[in-house]
Amino acid sequence: MGCETAQTHMKGDRTVGGMVVRRNAICFLWLLGMMVSCQKPIEQPAGGRPSGAGGTPLPRTWLALGDSYTVGQGIDIASSFPQQTAGLLQERNLGLDSLKFIAMTGWTTFDLDQALKAFRPQRHTVVTLLIGVNDQYLRVDTTTYRDRFTALLDKSIELTDGRPKRVYVLSIPDYAVTPWARRFDTARIRREIDAYNVINRRVTLSRGCPYVDVTPLTREGAYNTNLICSDSLHPSAIEYRRWADRLVPLMEAEL
Repeated sequence: MGCETAQTHMKGDRTVGGMVVRRNAICFLWLLGMMVSCQKPIEQPAGGRPSGAGGTPLPRTWLALGDSYTVGQGIDIASSFPQQTAGLLQERNLGLDSLKFIAMTGWTTFDLDQALKAFRPQRHTVVTLLIGVNDQYLRVDTTTYRDRFTALLDKSIELTDGRPKRVYVLSIPDYAVTPWARRFDTARIRREIDAYNVINRRVTLSRGCPYVDVTPLTREGAYNTNLICSDSLHPSAIEYRRWADRLVPLMEAEL
């Protein structure tokens, strides 16, 4: 299977798909440039798959778009929410032929847009989109976030051949509850994340795409440290499993 990856250039510039893209913002918090690698394709059961020309089964593919929350910063990528969701689908005989990532720690909506323009990914069966925490951290105004998020969502729908029910948007987690965030104004972080989530929810529903609100789950990290990984900032594998449990029924209905 083809590999869609991204990497960070030294000295602040960003190399995406062989192109150097000038950064418009610093990386999210203290986390710089994690290399995203493609995972081994997920085995697809032989039965029950749609067929293309000549009866050849069409591959079922998933493109995961986002930032550190998509690649599973702080944990093994095998425990990220896309990987755990894919594993649960496979248990239901709904496995995918490939799971690809265009995502990196530190990315804003601008960065993800630049990556999509550089990679020009092919069509996929399903797409997930989770983006915005770095916009919030860098104090990107809500109008700009709305415009950029809307463009990314429309592109995601295009990548599924215009099937909005196959584009799954996840809300922005609330990192204000993490030990790392205690040095900041956590009340402001919470308010701003809520404002961003109002925007991405409205845009998502206006396009007819499923919206998965994981923010209340992440806020339980305030009193359940098992939901936060060892870097004191990102969700743990346990938390991502809870996201997967919410995604699976939605994807199952479409696959």
